[in-house]
This record gives sequence, structure tokens and C-alpha cells, in this order.
Amino acid sequence: MPIEMPIETSSLGLAAEDAARWAAKAGVVVRELRNLDEAHAVIDLLVEIWGRPENPLITVEFLRALTKAGNYVAGAYDGDRLIGVCIGFHEEPAARTLHSHIAGVVPELAGRGVGTALKLHQRAWALARGIIAIEWTFDPLVSRNAYFNIVKLGALPVEYLPNFYGAMHDAINGGDDTDRLLARWELLSPRVLAACSGTPFERPVGGPSSRRVAAPADIEALRVSDAATAGAWRHRLRDELEPLMASGGRVVDFDCELGYLVELGDPDLEQIRRTS
Repeated sequence: MPIEMPIETSSLGLAAEDAARWAAKAGVVVRELRNLDEAHAVIDLLVEIWGRPENPLITVEFLRALTKAGNYVAGAYDGDRLIGVCIGFHEEPAARTLHSHIAGVVPELAGRGVGTALKLHQRAWALARGIIAIEWTFDPLVSRNAYFNIVKLGALPVEYLPNFYGAMHDAINGGDDTDRLLARWELLSPRVLAACSGTPFERPVGGPSSRRVAAPADIEALRVSDAATAGAWRHRLRDELEPLMASGGRVVDFDCELGYLVELGDPDLEQIRRTS
């Protein structure tokens, strides 16, 4: 794949070093998956994480097509066991962006750093191909994912997407509306460089031009114990966060106790932008 705007060799080397360091820290080997047996293993792992054996999130046939077309499919191995997977595909050529569609790790290994190792491998892979940003969606109600994406990786939400996929009756979503935040990972931004190197970056603390939007501590447990309250959380967060972002507000941080920190936009300027 030709690179229109070459990325400095030093940046590529640092990205590869960051990926290798995080993989070693997690105790995994992360590599691309290309053959048919590996494709079946990916589907089996997705079913283990999300359920839905009768209707998996992706099929072997489509996965094979993605890899043949040069898209991103990688797995994290603990010895011979596949324990995590990440799948992405290219956006329109002019965007120079990869869309990361699925990423998951077996539940019992959450917190070990496998997800970070996968994402940093994906980042190094993208930069080597001249891709300067990766986007993906995540459920804004899942606080651990919000913290991981915004604080640990340095990605920032750029759009609120109400009920993006429609109902997904799996072990994670539970048939709830699938509101999503679209996160954008600017791979060479100072914020992301600091996050990937393991150097703490200065986090905003908020002020008169900012607002906090709360999120539940554990929406997945709440969906099991109290579906009505979980549904109420969906509408509460949507009603607060969606209009803030639509009027130009920018999510700049996430705190597991305080929720999303939004730098408020100027509604008048946003209206001019939309009509110009």
C-alpha cells in the first residue's frame, strides 16, 4: 500500500517498541492472523466473549475476505491459546484512517493488559502503512471501556451515535439500545504518544466552560440485576451527552467516579458551521 505522506522512521520504530513492550508486559505474543484455522479460532473466541453461537458477530468467510483484502486481523496468544482479538478495516482512502470494528479479550483475563497490547500492535501496523488515525465505537455506559479508551490510550470521542447497531441480543449488550461513542485515536498526537510510552499526560480538570456527565460504575452487572435502572441510565446519559456533543462540546477526559468531562462548545458557532 503506497504511503502518500511518509511517517518518520523514528516514529515507526517507537511505535513498534511500544507495542513490543506492552505485549511483553501482558505476557502475550500479538501477531496477524491469516489462515483458515486461525479464522475459525477467531470466530470461536468471539462467541466465547459475546455469546450468540447461532449468529456470530462476524463469519469465517467475511473474515477471510478482510484479510485477503489487506485489512487488520490480529490475535494475542498466551502460549498456544488465543485469548484476544482485534479486527479493523480501512475507511475511505482520503481519510487515511483505519476503523477498528471488533476488539475483545477473554473475560477472566481482563485487567492483564492484553487489550492494550492488541491496540498498540494495531497502532504500529497502521503507522507502517501511512495510516495516521484509528476510529472505533464503544458503549458510553461502560465505564471501564471509556477509561481505557480515553485515559489509557489517549483516544477522544468525536460523535455520539444513538442506537447505532440496533438491538444486539448477546451476553454483553443484553438487548439494550446500542448507543455508541465514536472514538478517534490520533496516532501521533502528543496525548497518544505519551499514553503509548507509558508517560502520564496532563489531564484536564474542568472549569467554568466544562461540564461533567455521569456514567454508571458497572452497567454490565446492572443489566443483569436491574434491567429497568440500566435502561434509565441509557436515556439519562443520551439526553445529557448527545446534545452537548451536537452543539460542539468536546469530551476531553473520563473519570470512573465523575464521568465524562465535556468542554462546552459555542452553539452559535456550531450552527454557522452546519449551515455553511
